[in-house]
Amino acid sequence: MKFTFKLEKLLDLREKEKEEQVFMYEKAIRKFEEVAEKLYHLLKKKEDIEQQQLKKIESGVSIREIRLGQHYLLNLQKEIDSYQQLVFHARKHMQEEEQSLIEKNIEVKKMEKMKSKEYEKFLHFLDVEDRKVMDEISMQIVAREK
Repeated sequence: MKFTFKLEKLLDLREKEKEEQVFMYEKAIRKFEEVAEKLYHLLKKKEDIEQQQLKKIESGVSIREIRLGQHYLLNLQKEIDSYQQLVFHARKHMQEEEQSLIEKNIEVKKMEKMKSKEYEKFLHFLDVEDRKVMDEISMQIVAREK
């Protein structure tokens, strides 16, 4: 007698959904890392430019150059603000994908637990059947000997 899990196709479907969710989660992580890295570089660039401007101010520079530098920094800050929003949204999306992955894992674990319990019942049934057969054989042997 062979064990067959009644919900095997459903379990396979849940495992496939879980694998797809793993892919989506990894994609969300990569997107978050990409945007966060760009934000880091922009912040680093802003810091470097501010230090350069301070050095220029100390050494003496024209008002026009200071204004150009400030205008550039203002535009850079707008880009930084934009990337901060992108990072926020990418993080939120990544967390949503992670939550969805956790839910898919739970579904698969439930199905595997059900399969395991059903398999245990199957093994118990086989054990009972084996005992019945052994008892029957023993009774036939005893009956022949008499």
